[in-house]
Amino acid sequence: MTIDLHAHSTASDGTTPPADLPRLATEAGLTVLALTDHDTFAGLAAASAAATEVELVPGVEISCRLDDAEVHLLGLFVDPGHEPLAAELELIRTDRERRAVRMVERCRELGAPITLAQVRAIAAGAPLGRPHIAAALAAAGITDAFTTDWIADGGRADVPKHVLAAVDAIALVRAAGGVAVLAHPRSVKRRASVTDAQLAALAAAGLTGIEVDHPEQPPEVRDRLREVAADLGLLGTGSSDFHGDRKPVRLGECTTSPEVFAALRSRRS
Repeated sequence: MTIDLHAHSTASDGTTPPADLPRLATEAGLTVLALTDHDTFAGLAAASAAATEVELVPGVEISCRLDDAEVHLLGLFVDPGHEPLAAELELIRTDRERRAVRMVERCRELGAPITLAQVRAIAAGAPLGRPHIAAALAAAGITDAFTTDWIADGGRADVPKHVLAAVDAIALVRAAGGVAVLAHPRSVKRRASVTDAQLAALAAAGLTGIEVDHPEQPPEVRDRLREVAADLGLLGTGSSDFHGDRKPVRLGECTTSPEVFAALRSRRS
């Protein structure tokens, strides 16, 4: 088995339609793929219908807060029809729309020649997000969008958003029949790393695993995360965090072992 437990489609901020992901996964040699779009299950039906040669794990990547930082939680094997989880994701998405509209306004106030119509066209029906605004800024010649000059966290054009506490997100995932895995806890591209103490607190709250093998985590970071996971009784997963053409990452670039995948499946709530 070759297993990738973190991938995105055009239902959120990826560039690959969900119906095309299973074929690409098969071509990449995968036997299992989790579709984990940001705060939505919108792509699952199309991806499931097309998944004839690969096992598709229903998932979601939930934006949540841990102390003063934003973290992302993967909910794997979740029931997309679970009402409390679906309601929270809807709240996150509607707030994302409000936030994106205001961020475009701030960018314009700062002199960027972009419009909300442009950003909506780039999103192509997906919930609006910062990658879509960044693409509009890039088209206008502004290539440093994800800096404090523009739309990075705390940047001049950033707008605070509604966020769910990480422990509450874990509880929702478990209530929806799934397992909770903390995504890229020490990515070199994110502003804050999750500490050992924070991981211990999340483990106590019901976290099942942490993403160890990830393209944005160098070997020495992965080695340390493996040690921490073992100490806390957490499972260490691996995945590509595939976004299509939006990131220079290929499906299956990092993978999860069959043993860990079986353990994840057995720990479903």
